[in-house]
Amino acid sequence: MINVYEKEDVICIEGSNGESGHKGRTVYEFLVDGMLIDTGFKHIESDLIPFYENHSIELVTLTHSHEDHSGTASWFQDNRNVPIYVHEKGISICAEQCPYPKYRQLTWGVRKPFTALPLGETIQTGRQEWKVIYTPGHADDHIVLYHKETGRLFTGDLFVAPKTKVIMETESIPVIMDSIRTLLSYDFGSIFCSHAGYIQDGKKVLKQKLNYLENLCEQVKNLHKQGLSINEINKSIFPKKYPIVEVSGGQWDSIHIISSIVSKESLLNPNI
Repeated sequence: MINVYEKEDVICIEGSNGESGHKGRTVYEFLVDGMLIDTGFKHIESDLIPFYENHSIELVTLTHSHEDHSGTASWFQDNRNVPIYVHEKGISICAEQCPYPKYRQLTWGVRKPFTALPLGETIQTGRQEWKVIYTPGHADDHIVLYHKETGRLFTGDLFVAPKTKVIMETESIPVIMDSIRTLLSYDFGSIFCSHAGYIQDGKKVLKQKLNYLENLCEQVKNLHKQGLSINEINKSIFPKKYPIVEVSGGQWDSIHIISSIVSKESLLNPNI
């Protein structure tokens, strides 16, 4: 199911999924100046095709290669002669057939392989030039798109929510924090988040997220210095267990938040 509306001359395509017994999640695509930012997930492709067919889409840019952002990219390769761009670290992932676990296949669908081109430092649309900002942490190929003149920022999965409770084992909280700090050095207003949608006061919410993560890091460091193990720290800070932990077989878990912080702290202070 999709819902389409417009904010600041940006068409927002909100796709929701409640299939396969999993709680529904919302994923956004955005269309601006002929550029489609992300392509949603495979399960809603039949809902998205009429939108694609009725709008002028000159190019596709992916914030990263995860299947909920690239699920219908193959449709453009099969049906439209438009380039698909991703960070160079995501090109080989895009070329693979469904390179992700079964629970994610059930949630988002089986994404077909497609050919993507590497993003440069900027990308040109019909009338606008966009800065491509490399922002790893959630994914190694994650980027954010910034339009200086309008102050718009398309943040992919860098924001999502103000208080992070679980992450994937491949993610890193310290790296995410560095990426947020990078963004905060730019002059921007609204953000367009791939899961939270349009947020008018974007800089404010990103600062709030960074403050939360900085405080979280201090908590973890203090408990680690007291001699608590990663498991003990996790139980202390995140006593609640979220359903995604069991569904994902532990790929998503709060313990990965603690591990990534402790690993960074151990590198910086090897004697603790």
